[in-house]
Amino acid sequence: MGRDNQAKDRQLRRKAAKETRRASYARILIVTEGSKTEPQYLEEIRAAHQLHSANVEVQPGQIGTAPIQVVRYAQQLFEYGDLHKGIRPQSFDQVYAVFDRDDHDSYFDALSLARSLDGNLRNDERQPVSFRAVPSIPSFELWLLLHYEDIQGPIHRDDVMARLKQHMPGYDKGAGGVFATTRDRLEIATQRALALAVKFNAYNDPEPFTALHELVTLLTTLRA
Repeated sequence: MGRDNQAKDRQLRRKAAKETRRASYARILIVTEGSKTEPQYLEEIRAAHQLHSANVEVQPGQIGTAPIQVVRYAQQLFEYGDLHKGIRPQSFDQVYAVFDRDDHDSYFDALSLARSLDGNLRNDERQPVSFRAVPSIPSFELWLLLHYEDIQGPIHRDDVMARLKQHMPGYDKGAGGVFATTRDRLEIATQRALALAVKFNAYNDPEPFTALHELVTLLTTLRA
């Protein structure tokens, strides 16, 4: 039994080594609160822009959906890796934790923890790691709605969803093809998110805010 475990361990390590052969651009780990919608959207961007899977790793959180749990799992996955997922410890240059404000009690604690980790972790090349929260107030769907509407004031997540479905009738949590549907409006959504960021920030709840434009811009220009 011990030999079997050792053989399985070696197999996992070989798999991790193979899957971490990478291109020359930054290695990025993204952990999301949602288990379907957000990772699917970000994976669609990765595929559309032909980003190497060893460079851009998108994982849903595994220890809970509260913002603090998303940030902690991102830290854990960075520090210890997961050989079953082909992820070696400390094998990224940048880490992003994507979560919503919603009504989460741990939202502000998650922002603080992410800020405290930024630049204070070291990767396998002994370089400081950028660790960023990617929050949205009230929800991820605000980013999608900005592709169609210029939101200027507080809006409940239920209203965000209802208005988004007016523009994307087939949209629902876990829907695929979202990036393909919205990409032609990406520039205007980015400009609207930037305009909101001039007036508000992640701490100005309940004012609308999203940092997703920063992550999406990074992914869509990574190979430029």
